[in-house]
Amino acid sequence: MINVVRSLIFYAGYFLAMLMIGVLFLPIAPFLPLSGRYRLLNLYNYFLMVWFRIACGVRYDIQGRENLPTGPCVIQANHQCEWETVFLQVMKPPVCTVLKRELLRLPIFGWGLRLLRPISLDRSKPARAMKQVLTQGVERLGTGLSVLIFPEGTRVDPGIRKRYNKSGSVVACRAGVPVLPVAHNAGERWPGRHWVKQPGVLRVRIGKPIETEGRMPDEVLADVEAWIEAQLQEISDVPRPTSR
Repeated sequence: MINVVRSLIFYAGYFLAMLMIGVLFLPIAPFLPLSGRYRLLNLYNYFLMVWFRIACGVRYDIQGRENLPTGPCVIQANHQCEWETVFLQVMKPPVCTVLKRELLRLPIFGWGLRLLRPISLDRSKPARAMKQVLTQGVERLGTGLSVLIFPEGTRVDPGIRKRYNKSGSVVACRAGVPVLPVAHNAGERWPGRHWVKQPGVLRVRIGKPIETEGRMPDEVLADVEAWIEAQLQEISDVPRPTSR
């Protein structure tokens, strides 16, 4: 019962903060340069990080911040829930996120996303989506933005393993930037398919950048998947399968 009450309190703050962002910041954001928009709208993500910890009794164990590169990179992480999409925005800003186009239609939240130049995909047209990721991903990296691509493509519950997509590794190899691997167990604290949050330790591991210069995307992807899965074996409370 206590987790239900905590979750209700959390969502009260979640939606109140979103409403305040929509009223106070969204009218200003379009008139700011892109870097200014990130700083302004990222305040919501910083708030959610703190509010989730306080309201839901979660403790963060984040290791590897010293591995963050100074220049742009392709960030690849396992995808379990909404929490990591928030954390990865504040981990190494500014970052361009590859996401499904439907998210841009959400009131307030989607309006803010549009201002941050994401790469929005129509998942009903996979060939076109792949071309879009490759073209716009390299372009965004060239402007100094990092690019966030979830190699699993969609949310995957803890304890389940899905095939990794190589689009992020292809973008990194074409742009000549490193891949930054990130592993976490956020779905155990913030279930992707249920609104009730769970207290406990939320663990994040940030790996050393994986170089792409002179390498093939398949080789880079193999390194990314091996590192993320090895970390998940260590930090997950839900047992990991040994293969896909």
